[in-house]
Amino acid sequence: MKNIFFYSLGLIGLMLITTGCQKEVTNRTANLPALDPASTDLTAGTWRTILLSRPDSFAVAAPVATSSPLYLADLFEIKSLQKTLTGEQASTIKYWAAGSVLRWNEIMRGLVAKYNLPPEAISDTSYPIPSSANPLAYPLFPFSNPPYAARAYGYISAAQYDALVACWHYKTLYNRAAPYVVDSTVSALYINKTTLPSYPSEAAVLAGVTAEMMKLLFPDEIANIQAKLVEAEQATIMSGAATRADITAGEALGRQVAELFIARARGDNAGKAVGTPSDWSNFVTITTNQGLTPWNSLETPKRPPMLPLFYKVKPFLFDSATVVSLRPAPPPAVGSDEMNKDVAEVKNYINNPTRENMRIVQFWADGVGTYTPPGHWNAIAAEDFANQNYSEVRFARNMALLNMTEMDAAIVCWDIKYHFFNPRPTQLDPSIKTLTGIPNFPAYVSGHSTFSGAAATILGYLLPSNAAKYNAMATEAGLSRLVGGIHYRTDCETGLTVGENVGNYAILRAQNDGAN
Repeated sequence: MKNIFFYSLGLIGLMLITTGCQKEVTNRTANLPALDPASTDLTAGTWRTILLSRPDSFAVAAPVATSSPLYLADLFEIKSLQKTLTGEQASTIKYWAAGSVLRWNEIMRGLVAKYNLPPEAISDTSYPIPSSANPLAYPLFPFSNPPYAARAYGYISAAQYDALVACWHYKTLYNRAAPYVVDSTVSALYINKTTLPSYPSEAAVLAGVTAEMMKLLFPDEIANIQAKLVEAEQATIMSGAATRADITAGEALGRQVAELFIARARGDNAGKAVGTPSDWSNFVTITTNQGLTPWNSLETPKRPPMLPLFYKVKPFLFDSATVVSLRPAPPPAVGSDEMNKDVAEVKNYINNPTRENMRIVQFWADGVGTYTPPGHWNAIAAEDFANQNYSEVRFARNMALLNMTEMDAAIVCWDIKYHFFNPRPTQLDPSIKTLTGIPNFPAYVSGHSTFSGAAATILGYLLPSNAAKYNAMATEAGLSRLVGGIHYRTDCETGLTVGENVGNYAILRAQNDGAN
């Protein structure tokens, strides 16, 4: 990927949105038609899981017979709801009919953007730190910055995937047809009919697993998340896709799978990633003792570095030793001819901005109040996956591959950043005024480039016909940080390569998960 760093901007411009407003990436999925999977992926119950040791790790009781009074009562509930359906309820059905994996991902991106707000300084000129132990106090927990967001996307997508593999196992085991198949007087409202068994309900499995994970990650949103769960499940019943019993069994299964991932999350070291004042000063000491120039915060008062111990978080795709092995060679030393050249190049871009460079800086900014660079790639992937007519389980599998890659890319990137602790261009030359904000962590390597290189690699594997487009996007994302004055060329080129290396681990997993 390093060799295509200055890929033709003309080609890139044809491939990307030209408005510079990333929110439109999400909005383009607002009125999608109902999910119409090209394949029901009935063998998905045998696919390789992430944390589940077996797809039947959590028991799901056999459903009652379709001739039983309990089942007939469930059918009557559907018919009654359909008879009195309101316009608002019809709109809700249509919304969720586009796909539950898609919709929950959109909701997740909205939460990340809402909580992506750095705390303001307090009167003693220090900065308060969000606390998961007291999440409702100021500053609200979490501050969903890029590493936190990458981890959140990773956990939710991985949990969704495992939950759906288990769901598909029980669907094929019990093989109970959907209500609209069992009883021809039940309509399939605003959904496409399929031969996929309805017990347990995949929509309810997704609602259960996602709601539990979101409550852990965004504790101030519990009431809103629960409301979305109820909305999704009720829409599924009203559509004729599932009975109340299908929903109950699915939600219970999803919640059980979530507990497995929650237990992992509580012990993956993320809670310690903020570090301590001693940790923060130690980075400076180590760098200075090596005769190098340490990074420092340019905010007033100086803000503690963002999650400096995030590199200790447990990855999904490889072990912690691999994190260290993925470190690149050091960046050019401050004061060297190569570094002076890099600084001069950044300054030249800042002093001579072009309309095209301004466009890409704005499009890829993904700063405070946005769904972050990993979320930007989620938006791109979600739209492209929706156009492929994937089943829910395949959609979840592909999102899990993307988001485990983004989480692990964050871990590797933060390891590199705090290992080298390299200053940004604005620190070495204060006359450089960026075209966007200055992130509060070291320069080498570029996070945008690492996230983008990783995403482009796994997405290009999943959708080979789009590989050139994804590589061009990743190149442009990296370039946006150079022309915006935030990073040196070396940060961006090396970050793309590091991201590609992380993405290759995701490809290896994809080649061996049984889904191909």
